[in-house]
Amino acid sequence: MLPVLGALVLQAMYGAVDLLVVGRYGSTAGLSGVSTGSQILNLITFMVSGSAMSITVLISRYLGEKRDSELGSLIGAATVIFVLISTALFVLLVFFAEPLATLMQAPAEAKQLTADYIRICGAGIFFIVAYNVIAAIYRGLGDSNSPLLFVGVACAINVVGDLLFVAVLGMNVAGAALATVLAQALSVLFSLAMLRKKQLSFRFRRSDFCLNEQSARILKIGFPLALQELLTQSSFVAICAFVNRLGLDASSGYGVASKLIGFIMLVPSALMQSLASFVSMNVGAGDEKRAERAAVTGVWICELVGIAVFFLVLRHGDLLSAVFTADSAVIAKSFAYLKGFAPEVLLTPVLFAFIGYYNGHEATLWSMEQGLLQVFLVRLPFSFFMSIQPEASLQHIGYAAPLATAFGIFINTVYLFRYRKKHLQ
Repeated sequence: MLPVLGALVLQAMYGAVDLLVVGRYGSTAGLSGVSTGSQILNLITFMVSGSAMSITVLISRYLGEKRDSELGSLIGAATVIFVLISTALFVLLVFFAEPLATLMQAPAEAKQLTADYIRICGAGIFFIVAYNVIAAIYRGLGDSNSPLLFVGVACAINVVGDLLFVAVLGMNVAGAALATVLAQALSVLFSLAMLRKKQLSFRFRRSDFCLNEQSARILKIGFPLALQELLTQSSFVAICAFVNRLGLDASSGYGVASKLIGFIMLVPSALMQSLASFVSMNVGAGDEKRAERAAVTGVWICELVGIAVFFLVLRHGDLLSAVFTADSAVIAKSFAYLKGFAPEVLLTPVLFAFIGYYNGHEATLWSMEQGLLQVFLVRLPFSFFMSIQPEASLQHIGYAAPLATAFGIFINTVYLFRYRKKHLQ
């Protein structure tokens, strides 16, 4: 879990560094452009990483079942599938950047900058997808250290690129996006070079790289996860659009808060990803009890971190927000949203442990269903209702997240009894 957490932290640094450098050396409109545009890129990245988890789960399962001979065809089929996905995303982000910025209700002053950020990052979408697929392969093989190394190199390149393109050359939003794409590209090249040198227990053949019998299983597991991430992240994009109607300060403040939340949620996210692989391998080896103990242990670890983060956010959210901007109005708006969001850090470890446990059992359809119920029954309706109040408050909008997660914990607990009775007895 710790190397996975480290990789997630560094991966989150991409957008955070973009926001930090543009906030310090660019403009307020540029800050809004990066925060709004990165919502779209975050949606895509989470969708891709969610679907790529199918590779991790299946590799772990085959290793647990001692079926190493099937790994070559599995990875080959996954490569073809994700190349097709990358092509579709490239067309969407590059040729429809302006409509996406309009859909996000980006403030008029930041609309073109938002489109520029989306288009440039979209041009490098092949590298973003490739990194997530390669990282999923490594984690399925039980190696979570290498992806940490790859993203560490990329993050260092991104920091240098941001400072060069934005602070020195004054390229504002375009410079931040260009630095991100360059860093991702070099990370992928580095990871491919390492993979070629890695001692694997199986062989690749040219004939493996096609839509073979493994494709259906990849899609069966990965599609629900991708759809879950798409709709969950879309809900945050929709909330961003609700907030954008409240003005430029609110838009920028929500963007800053979202970056902080991205870091806060990395601990339970690392738990979910690690647990899915751990559970899958142990289920493949026939040790269900060990898989269950891992889920419980993971929750306690994350809760200890969550308690500390809860008080930090609730009491010093303004100081955390000031890392990204010196604008007092933006800091105040960001802190307001964080106050409403704060209980989420205590609830998410439990919810994500449930999801990791189900994903490890390949019950990804339920993972998708419970996510949809949270989004459409709680998070979106509550956020929209709070955003249209006469004295709309970002703090009140922030309450939507913990309410949705509490509801998610309830329905997952009910489902667990049904799942255990049907599948594990």
